[in-house]
Amino acid sequence: MTENKPVLYINDSKCRNSYSCVRVCPVNAIEVKPQRAHPFIIPERCIGCGLCYVSCSPHAIEFRDSIDNVKALLKSGRPTAAIVDPSISSEFEDITDYRKFVAMIRSLGFTYVHEVSFGVDLIAQAYAKLFSRAEGKYLITANCPAIVKLIEKFHPEMIPNLAPLVSPMVATAMVVRELYGDDAAIVHMGPCIDAKDEVLQYRNGSLIEAVLTFVELRRMFDEFSIQERLVKLSDFDPPHGNLGALYPLPPGIIQAAGIKRDMVSSSIITASGKEDILEAVNDFDKYIDTIKHHFNLFFCHGCLLGPAMQQHKERFKRRALVRKYAEKRSAMIDKDQWKKDIEKWSKLDFTRSFINDDHRIPEPPEEAIMEVMKIVGKDDPNDEVNCGACGYLSCHEFASTVAKGLAIPEMCHTFNLRNKQEYIETLRQTNKKLAETKKALKESEELARKEKEIAQSASDMMNNMLEKLPTGVVIVDNNLKILHSNQSFINTIGEDARTIADIIPGLAGADIKTLIPYNVYNMFTFVIKEDEPVVSKDVHFEDRMLNISIFPIKKNKMCGAIIRDVFSSEVQGEEVINRVSEVVEKNLEMVQKIGFLLGEGASETEQMLNSIIESYKSRKAGSIKS
Repeated sequence: MTENKPVLYINDSKCRNSYSCVRVCPVNAIEVKPQRAHPFIIPERCIGCGLCYVSCSPHAIEFRDSIDNVKALLKSGRPTAAIVDPSISSEFEDITDYRKFVAMIRSLGFTYVHEVSFGVDLIAQAYAKLFSRAEGKYLITANCPAIVKLIEKFHPEMIPNLAPLVSPMVATAMVVRELYGDDAAIVHMGPCIDAKDEVLQYRNGSLIEAVLTFVELRRMFDEFSIQERLVKLSDFDPPHGNLGALYPLPPGIIQAAGIKRDMVSSSIITASGKEDILEAVNDFDKYIDTIKHHFNLFFCHGCLLGPAMQQHKERFKRRALVRKYAEKRSAMIDKDQWKKDIEKWSKLDFTRSFINDDHRIPEPPEEAIMEVMKIVGKDDPNDEVNCGACGYLSCHEFASTVAKGLAIPEMCHTFNLRNKQEYIETLRQTNKKLAETKKALKESEELARKEKEIAQSASDMMNNMLEKLPTGVVIVDNNLKILHSNQSFINTIGEDARTIADIIPGLAGADIKTLIPYNVYNMFTFVIKEDEPVVSKDVHFEDRMLNISIFPIKKNKMCGAIIRDVFSSEVQGEEVINRVSEVVEKNLEMVQKIGFLLGEGASETEQMLNSIIESYKSRKAGSIKS
């Protein structure tokens, strides 16, 4: 079995950045960096203790799921054996009889169900022999995978002091493998998350092929609607355990080994829980020659409160449940058969080795630490409050972690409070400026609205007046697309233009090349390209003579034209010429605004219109002379 996913990881979609996981992590395996949106568990540094999983109220911390793997094993056709941790007495108090619990597991499809308490008995006996032959060397029990990882990764100098024995889970699996052969699939069920990693170390993960936590086991019971009231009684398959049922209690394995536990004669110290464990490991490392005891260590407060259990409280109630269950199991077993089984299976090789997997980060220089202290406002020793809100024992330790790149200053409560106050003041000033800007914007919007209304009114008026001009007016862009034209221009061009205008008012967007002859639209091209006007050119168009004046409006972008039908009675009459001239002169401002609305400069429009007026005046003078 190969697993690539870390045993513990953070689901970013659920994370709320409370940093509770960072505060409880005993080995700084969760880093917080500015470039990351959320904290990140560093798999290489993680010891799998599960404290982050328990502390995360949004349930963003998740562990490697094994349910699909177990379902596949159950469907494979191979015989399947469940090996169950004795912590069932603490976890499944809602199941009134352990034999009902065994029957529920069989209902999932398991062929065999064994209790790990027999493996506890085997390893307890092995510890008793190991301690008796220690001869002045002091050992640390290796039952808890989180303890093993803690020493391998962060105290590798203590690896020689780890007792070279497999855990009870592995010992039980070795017995079951001997009973049913290599074809059997073995699944462990228990409260420990890191057991999912522990099993990968034996036979490349083929000794125990899956680990179901109690949380996952409950999910499978729910999924398959397996309930206590629906099953018959069923007992564990032999060999049965004895006092190994006390294993959920931290000193339980010592009691199962028959080792004295009194303060005077006992050679073993038992510690459990994060704080006591960290202190115990530190003291063992520094003062073992003074302490002169073996250490029996469990990272949790016993397996009765493992991280992958439904509840993580009521410790003393659960201790009572474990004791009650152990008394019941011990009273029920055949002691003579148990002794024979212990003697038989003790011949298996339960030894193991460990690896130096040092992941300690060197302490940063004091200058770097003091720089962080300065950033968080703790450069004065009197400011070091050591409140522990960041999750570290002291401000100095926190600053050291930040300097290592595993934390950020924002995790400091007092730093955040100071920044919050500064932020509130900045926000207040910003809100004040925003209110002023909002007022100015409202005034500007009102002014713009009025100007728009005036411009629209002027545009409507100018369009109406432009339509009344008897002379054709057209404005085109540099692609010779019509931007605007009046009805006189449409009438002058002819029937095709009128048909198009019925569909497209003012011929807006129409290509003028399709409406007038080549020699005419070529003049438009000349004016746009050369930025020079073409004034009063007579051009034959069908059976008429058109007088055309084209003027640049916007250099290389836009031009306008005045087109008259020379043969029309209006043009031939001097009075008409005078009227048109007068109208053009009087409406200079109007046409200028038309140009402005179309995007051209007013000065350029005025130049065009002045040229138009001059053209009309010249024709007027010529008419008088003739």
